[in-house]
Amino acid sequence: MLGGTMQILGVIPARYASTRFSGKMLAKILGKPMLLWTYEGASQSVLLDHILVATDNQQIADVAEHNGIDVVMTSPSCRNGTERVAEVAKKLHLFNIIVNIQGDEPLIDGTILDKVIEDIIARPDAAISTPYVEINSERKARNPNIVKVITDRNNFALYFTRSIVPYPRNKIVKHKKHIGIYAYRWEDLVRLSRLEPTPLEREENLEQLRALEYGMNIHCIETPEADNLISVNVPDDIRKIERILKKKSL
Repeated sequence: MLGGTMQILGVIPARYASTRFSGKMLAKILGKPMLLWTYEGASQSVLLDHILVATDNQQIADVAEHNGIDVVMTSPSCRNGTERVAEVAKKLHLFNIIVNIQGDEPLIDGTILDKVIEDIIARPDAAISTPYVEINSERKARNPNIVKVITDRNNFALYFTRSIVPYPRNKIVKHKKHIGIYAYRWEDLVRLSRLEPTPLEREENLEQLRALEYGMNIHCIETPEADNLISVNVPDDIRKIERILKKKSL
């Protein structure tokens, strides 16, 4: 195992109530709940020692447990996935690295998770590691549902935004699409969960901005493998994913 005695946990935070798509974790993709697609993709990781689902919803818990997935019930007061994952981490002290795997990423691939895990281990100056892919069109860069990350020359995050930043005046800088996967050191995740929400976090509705505003280093790693990932935000995204999966099966 990478890191010797290091123990690495993957957590899929799963809530039922979603503003734009209620119950999306259990929405069927080619007849199978989205949560199971995400779990199966994450299970391809060779570095994760264990994967579980964190939820406050009994329906989600029942589906997960029926399919042999461990579940930790969390408080309904969790405001975002980070807080839900942190609640699990506080209960499970034996893990050194915690990976937050978004439940609405049914096309996730284990190799993406492994890259992020390798990055956090290799970078003692980073509290968090997270992946990105380059954006190949201005239309995508202007889409507020696609979160962009701006990095320094060493790929540490300067800012995350739904806006197009930098403004494409000369079109020299390639925009970077942030992929919502995070690897944390246990102590940094717990510290982050105890910090109050910040103005930028609330304005952009991006939980990772809390870490930046409190001065925590987030290292970003390019993962071309993530180029075809589609986060499920609205029902129409399900149809897009089904088309991709049908093509893969041909």
